Amino acid sequence: MRYSKYFIPTYKETPSEAEVISHKLMLRAGMIRKLTSGIYTYLPLGLRSIRKVENIIREEMDRSGAIEVLMPAVQPAELWQESGRWEAYGRELLRFKDRHNREACFGPTHEEVITDLVRKEIHSYRQMPINFYQIQTKFRDEIRPRFGVMRCREFIMKDAYSFDVDEAAADKSYDVMHQTYSNIFRRCGLKFRAVEADTGSIGGSFSHEFMVLADTGEDEIVFCKKCSYAANLEKAEVKPVEDPGASSAEKAKPLEEVPTPDIKTIEELTAFLSVSADQIVKTLIFSSDGNAVAALIRGDHEVNETKLKNLLGAEQLELAGPELVAHVTGAPIGFAGPVELRVKIIADYAIKGMKNMITGANKQDMHLKNVNIGRDFSVDKFADLRMITPADPCPRCRGPLDFKRGIEVGHVFKLGTKYSKAMHAVYLDEHGEEKLIFMGCYGIGVGRTVAAAIEQNNDRDGIIFPITIAPFEVVILPLQMQNSNVGQVSEELYRSLSDKGVDVLLDDRDIRAGIKFKDADLLGTPVRITIGARTLKEAKVEMKLRSQTQTIFIPVSEAPGFIADKVRELHDSIK
Repeated sequence: MRYSKYFIPTYKETPSEAEVISHKLMLRAGMIRKLTSGIYTYLPLGLRSIRKVENIIREEMDRSGAIEVLMPAVQPAELWQESGRWEAYGRELLRFKDRHNREACFGPTHEEVITDLVRKEIHSYRQMPINFYQIQTKFRDEIRPRFGVMRCREFIMKDAYSFDVDEAAADKSYDVMHQTYSNIFRRCGLKFRAVEADTGSIGGSFSHEFMVLADTGEDEIVFCKKCSYAANLEKAEVKPVEDPGASSAEKAKPLEEVPTPDIKTIEELTAFLSVSADQIVKTLIFSSDGNAVAALIRGDHEVNETKLKNLLGAEQLELAGPELVAHVTGAPIGFAGPVELRVKIIADYAIKGMKNMITGANKQDMHLKNVNIGRDFSVDKFADLRMITPADPCPRCRGPLDFKRGIEVGHVFKLGTKYSKAMHAVYLDEHGEEKLIFMGCYGIGVGRTVAAAIEQNNDRDGIIFPITIAPFEVVILPLQMQNSNVGQVSEELYRSLSDKGVDVLLDDRDIRAGIKFKDADLLGTPVRITIGARTLKEAKVEMKLRSQTQTIFIPVSEAPGFIADKVRELHDSIK
C-alpha cells in the first residue's frame, strides 16, 4: 500500500476527549474517529487490525471444531421475555418498537437467539456436541461510555455457544474454549491471565475472564504467587480462619452507649474513640429486590456487593437510601448497628470471632461499645462478603497473593441449563427420553483486544504493535523521493516484499524525513526500512524494529529475503 494513496489522518496533538493511552493513540494514529457518545468509525488502519484479530479468531475457532454462523442483530422481545431477561437486563438493553408496534431490542448478546435456533433444529443426542460462533456488531447502552473503543456502546464481538448432552460433556466443551481463547490471545501477542469471574447478567454457574495485564487496566485481578489460582477482584474468595473464636480469650464486657456527635465515617470514629478500624463493625443497609437486609463488615474491610447479591439470589441490589435507612434503623445514615435491628442480618466471616465490638447504636450521634454476638444480637448467616486484600492468603493454598491491573478482552461462561430450561430446548437421549440441553457461551471483544494490545505495547512515541495484529508489518521510508536511485530501490523493495506476501506500507510522500519517522513510530509498524542516498552509496538499506533501539544495515541485494525472514521470525516468536 502506498501512503499517498491511502487514508491515514494522523494528529500531532492528543485530542482533549481522550483519556487512556489506547484512546489517545488510536485517535492520533488515524485508526478511529468518534461519531457520537460511545460510537466510533474504524478508519482503514483500525479496520486492518480488527480484521487481523478476526482472522486469528476464525482460525482458532475453526480449529476447535466450532461452526460459524451469522445471527440477526435485531431480536424480538418475546425471546427475551421467555428467558426472563427482558426486564432483568436493565437499561443497557436498547429496546424499541417497529412500525407494527412490536417490541424488539438491538442485541447485546445472542443467548436467546441461538437457543431458539437450536431448539428448532437439534433434537437428538447424536447431533451434539456442537458449537456455533459469529463475529458481529453488538450494542449495549452504557450509562457512561469511556476510554474510546475500550468501553463503548456499539462494538464488534465474537460470541460462541456450545450445546451438550450433560454437564460432563459441557465441561469438556468449556475446557476446549478455554484453551482456544488462550491460543487466540497468545497469537495476538498479548500478556494475559485467565481469572475466575462472576457470571453477571449472562448467568450460569461458572466463568473465566481473560485479562490483558496492563497498568492502565480498569479492573483489578488477584493471583497466587505459589499456585494457579487467579480471580478478578469481585470474584476473589476470602476463606474464613479455621477457628475464629480461638484467637480471642477476651471476656464480654457490659454494653455501653457512647455519644459520637457528627461522627459518621470509620476514619472519624477511630480518631474520636482512639481505636483501630478492626475493632469496629460497619452495618450496611441494602435494598435487595425491594427488601431491606443488613450486611456486617469489619471496619477495615470493604463489602463486596457482587458476593452479597449472589448470596441473596437477588436480581437488584443497592445500598439503601436515607429514607430506607431511617425506616429500618430509626437513625440517619452513619449510625446503623445490629442491636435490635429487625431485618435479616448477614455477617462476614471476619465478624464471627470478634468480641466487644463497636457498632452504630441506631440513634443519631450515638454508637455502642462492647457489642457481642449472641448476647446483643444474632446473625442469620455468616458468609464471605468482603473484598480480598493483599494481607489475605490464597484461598486455595494459603500462599501469598499479588494484585495487578487488567483489561477484560474475553469471557467464557458455563451456562448449564439456564436458557434451555427457560426456553424448553431439549433433545431425546439414547433411550428416547427428553432431556435439557447443557450450554456454554464464550465472548471476545474484538475492538477491545486491539485497544488492550496498545495499552500493553506503547512508548512515548506511539504504538508498538505485535506483528500479528499490526495494520502493516513493514513500512519503507524513502528519505529523498526526488533522488531517482532512492525511488527506484524503494519501489523494487516494495514490490519484492509484496510478492513475498509481506504486508508493507510504502511512505512515498514528498515530506521531511522527520515527519516520516514520527508517523512510523506513531503507527507502531513492527519493521521500519529506511532508504536514503547516503546508505545507498554503500548499497545498503537500514532496518530497525519498532520494539528495539538498535539499527542494522542490509545489502540491497539481500534486503527482500532478509526482511521477509525477519517478519516470519517475529511471527514465530509470538506463536
